[in-house]
Amino acid sequence: MLILFDIDGTLLSTDGAARRAFHRALLEVYGTAGPIATHEFDGKTDPQIARELLRAAGLADSAIERGFPAFWPAYLRRLAAELARPGHETRTFPGVRPLLDALAARPDTVLGLLTGNVEPGATLKLASAGLAGRFRLGAFGSDGERRADLPAIALGRARTLTGRDFAPQDVVVIGDTPHDIACARPVGARTAAVATGRYEVDALAAAGADAVFPDLADTAAVLGWIFNTEDRGRT
Repeated sequence: MLILFDIDGTLLSTDGAARRAFHRALLEVYGTAGPIATHEFDGKTDPQIARELLRAAGLADSAIERGFPAFWPAYLRRLAAELARPGHETRTFPGVRPLLDALAARPDTVLGLLTGNVEPGATLKLASAGLAGRFRLGAFGSDGERRADLPAIALGRARTLTGRDFAPQDVVVIGDTPHDIACARPVGARTAAVATGRYEVDALAAAGADAVFPDLADTAAVLGWIFNTEDRGRT
């Protein structure tokens, strides 16, 4: 079984640290952050977010691309500073650690990431939450701007890592937004949604998740759904 986790809103919250770092890095490199105060980040890749904000500020794609080589180091530098700030705490959501422990104990299971974060940003966030080293592979926003492209990348890396192909029914994507649910469809993966981000249970169910949980606190229920075809957790 291949289990692919989103990060923000699913595993953890940086309590605004990432948005602040994004904001300051955009100002540093481009002189504008666009409508960042009201812009929705949830479920998008980091490059997609940057492009949307800068287009809204009137920049052409050519100017956006020229700035990217300077923007990502600036963002990562500021993210690291935000996460290390005195008093900052990256919160993990209920049940995350027990679920990861239970999945890691199963020899038939590979844990991976499917996230819009650029890979170094994902690494910083996981480390700040004490989750470093939990995942054997990942597909990241630095691999592709379109979230829909990331599941196939994750499957390819899982094949390289394990030497085997994972059937669609043996791939589970766990996330907190309709974007997580939608991106899993092209590869036929099953989807479990958690209402620990900005989307409520009803909205996630309406988006077509195969199972919806208020959070990951009920380890037995989540494992029961993952490893059989019963509709435990479905809303």
